Amino acid sequence: MKKEAILVSACLLGVCCRYDGASKPNADVIKLRERYVLIPICPEVDGGLPTPRTPSEQVGDRVLMSDGKDVTDNFRAGAEAALERAKTFSCNIALLKARSPSCGSGMIYDGSFSGRLTEGNGVTADLLKKNGITIYTEEELDKLI
Repeated sequence: MKKEAILVSACLLGVCCRYDGASKPNADVIKLRERYVLIPICPEVDGGLPTPRTPSEQVGDRVLMSDGKDVTDNFRAGAEAALERAKTFSCNIALLKARSPSCGSGMIYDGSFSGRLTEGNGVTADLLKKNGITIYTEEELDKLI
């Protein structure tokens, strides 16, 4: 039986691509390879940002680094790259890093760089949702198992 392909935030698979140069490997996410073909993405890196990088959060319709630099275009380019990868591999599902300004679904950091959360979606999660892709975070793994 052919396995379904799903997009997965690369940091959850152990790739050191987060803003702080680290990863957030999740054994349960990695174990999903038994059921799915895991297609890694890091929209921030794919959008041209380095690792490590200054933290970013959404502020209104823009994405700003904590030093004030506008990286909205990088985030949008990364989201487009993720959508293109989803189309290439016929992915209808994405498993993305919770609360990320790219990948967060339902709750993201509020733009104050204080650790506070607000309702919303990351740039990539939003674009994928608008294109019919179902989004889960690592906090919702039970829905994929």
